[in-house]
Amino acid sequence: MKLKTGKDEIVYLLTKVVLKYEATTGQGIKRNTNRKNYEDLARMLSEISNRLPYTSETLFHNYYPPGENNASAVYPFRKYDITGGQLKDAINGIVSNPRPFLVDACYIYLYGQGRKGFAQKPVDAGLVNDAATVEMPYIDVSSTEGSRLSLLRKIKTYRAIVILLCCLLLAGGIFLAEENSKEKQLFSDLSILPYRPSSPEVDSLQGIWLCYTGSPQARTYDAGRFHKIVSNIMDVKYQDGYFKFIRYGSNFEHAGFMQFEAPWLVSIHSHVVNARDSIESPKLSLMRLDESRPYVDVISASWNFDQGKNNRIIGIRELFIKQGKRGRIEEIINTPQNAACSCKIIKWQSPGNAIRFFYLKNELLDTIGDKRLKQTLDEKSILLSRPGDTSLLLPKHFTNTH
Repeated sequence: MKLKTGKDEIVYLLTKVVLKYEATTGQGIKRNTNRKNYEDLARMLSEISNRLPYTSETLFHNYYPPGENNASAVYPFRKYDITGGQLKDAINGIVSNPRPFLVDACYIYLYGQGRKGFAQKPVDAGLVNDAATVEMPYIDVSSTEGSRLSLLRKIKTYRAIVILLCCLLLAGGIFLAEENSKEKQLFSDLSILPYRPSSPEVDSLQGIWLCYTGSPQARTYDAGRFHKIVSNIMDVKYQDGYFKFIRYGSNFEHAGFMQFEAPWLVSIHSHVVNARDSIESPKLSLMRLDESRPYVDVISASWNFDQGKNNRIIGIRELFIKQGKRGRIEEIINTPQNAACSCKIIKWQSPGNAIRFFYLKNELLDTIGDKRLKQTLDEKSILLSRPGDTSLLLPKHFTNTH
């Protein structure tokens, strides 16, 4: 008797884990592609997985060596920590080879023992591989006519079953071929991944970026909007030819993807992160990478982020500055430091364990010493959607600042 493995096993396990967690805690988990929805569950499972190095004999699972720095590390930096992103990918069937400690943590939470112990005496038929448990029927072949007829009937029955299965497999193959053809057509029509980036291009785009935008200057409700800019932090990761990212802002986050359209030419697609599973304030940008320059100018179709109908489309120039190629990003919230600066704080831990903090807030352009920012992100960098709109007329004391 064999257990299911891979994607089938982890999807079944996590589905039951979510149901038990909801029933036990009274806390609902929204099953979508937002990793934050799974973070509380991930923390709970991490408490089980990080005890695995000490429970192999009592909970009947494979041995896991202890993490070298676990004593000083905190979630999610311990050796056997499970993240909300990992649970999101696994429960949605994206992960074919789940981490063994995640699998064992699920078994222990559901059945009180690891996978090794469960396999000796399965108590849940949903985890048993049906194909491995099918037994061939015993046929008693005798010399009597009745036995021969019975054997012939059984052979005909099995033959009919085989023919039916072949028909089903053929129909499934035709369906999959049609779906694959539709997918190829969709990729062709929408020009999805038309260009595969080179290693230098991937290395140039992936990493941590500091982004400056002058969109606060277009907010009509803010009387002091003139010459205001806001900084953002982008964490860009490469995956299967395209790049996904989270863009942390002073008041809200963007999530999206990038793809190379041509050598060193990148399109950027994003939207405001919300809890409604809907696209809010979509943003489209074009970037031409140039490793010889410290700054990258980006042209974006964006928003002024006023409320309701006043949230209007604008064209805007933005400035991107590469900070590093890898590292961990952590959002610092609800601390005295947040209150002191009236801003959002982002902590970046680089691969060398150096730590840097970014303070994201709306600032006056004239208070920043970088001349490149002043030359690039003044009111002239914004194009309003309606010609003749006077919402950006400059006060007299700002007209001759450049």
